[in-house]
Amino acid sequence: MSELQLPPDLLRGLTTPRLTRRRAMQLGGMSALGLALAGCSISGSSPSASSGGKVSLEVAREQIATFWASQKKGSQLNFANWPLYIDVGSKNSDHPTLDMFTKQTGIKVKYDEVIQQDDTYYGKIAPQLKQGDGTGYDLMVITNGIYLDDLIERDYLIPLDQSAMPNFYAYASDLVKDTSYDRGNAYTMAWASGITGIGYDPKLVGKKITSWNDLLDPALKGKVGMFGDTEDLPNAALCAIGVNPETSTEADWKKAADWLKKQRPLVRKYYQQDYVAPLSKGDLYASQAWSGDIFQANANGAHLEFVVPDEGAPIWTDNMCIPQHAAHARDAMIYMDWVYQPKIAALLADYINYITPVPATQQIFAAEAKDATSSDDRDYYTTLSTSPLVFPAQADYSKLHRYRVLSAAELTTWNNLFEPIYQS
Repeated sequence: MSELQLPPDLLRGLTTPRLTRRRAMQLGGMSALGLALAGCSISGSSPSASSGGKVSLEVAREQIATFWASQKKGSQLNFANWPLYIDVGSKNSDHPTLDMFTKQTGIKVKYDEVIQQDDTYYGKIAPQLKQGDGTGYDLMVITNGIYLDDLIERDYLIPLDQSAMPNFYAYASDLVKDTSYDRGNAYTMAWASGITGIGYDPKLVGKKITSWNDLLDPALKGKVGMFGDTEDLPNAALCAIGVNPETSTEADWKKAADWLKKQRPLVRKYYQQDYVAPLSKGDLYASQAWSGDIFQANANGAHLEFVVPDEGAPIWTDNMCIPQHAAHARDAMIYMDWVYQPKIAALLADYINYITPVPATQQIFAAEAKDATSSDDRDYYTTLSTSPLVFPAQADYSKLHRYRVLSAAELTTWNNLFEPIYQS
């Protein structure tokens, strides 16, 4: 199994299927070719080692095409994902869409819910990839941010076959195309997205929450939950002080850390994925929360509100990507594009309840509500098709920001500022 390693700066110019007028203006007149050639090189272990480590845009394109031409469709796909993040059938071990995929393509799927957190999963696979070994998976779902950035920068991911993404380019939302963390979708296709905002019980809080600063209210002492991580917690704090995380500076990070330190005496606990139960039963009155979790909690009987604060909030995307040394890269590529068919995307979104990357599913859910034969189904699909937690309003999108992309040096400073806040 050969591996294809191309530097991110080259890939991000190389794989973008088209250069929009707006993007061309942003580049200040620099041609796409000139941008891609600027400083590009390929590591010595790549297929172009004989060229002395320097390649042109055309050579790089040829390498990608040659690599993918050698990848033939097989009969097996090994897929690593997060728990409870795909449709299920009558048995929790059944996944109807995977059965459909196998029936239509002949590719069997070994599906494992082995990703509990990005950091711990990355810690498991990074040493394997560094040694030139496979992870045992052909496809994995990684959140944009520190660990996806590192996988890309270290050439631990296989660049995608852009010619094999027709459904993606036909049906994907603008939210997940040509993202700031993966220009031109060189390495990733979105699985689902979510908003990190505030979830709260309006009866217990006693008022409408509209701002991150509402979580500084002394009346909420011991009843506030926040996330214990170096992505959602810091980026939300940057929003709280009125700074766009994507363009934030080190001085901004210090101010955000001060905001979190001021809040810390009020915080009951810094959570991972275990905040929903205490929020639903009233141990927490308000918490930093993920949009899809609040939708699901309410579907199960909770009475919570979710808000995108006035100052803005982080939006994140969990992304499908192919690790280096994948044994079935072509099968992974086939599956990634297959799930972008609107009917398939709707089956997934019906269970996942996070922001779907395929907007056409909203019309499918609306039709389901119209054609429902039971009031429960009609109410459910009406709620799903109109929920701003699955289909955010344009006003919400204007307040959403991607995580700050950090260099290795910046990451050290960042972690030193924010880790002590939730670890102490």
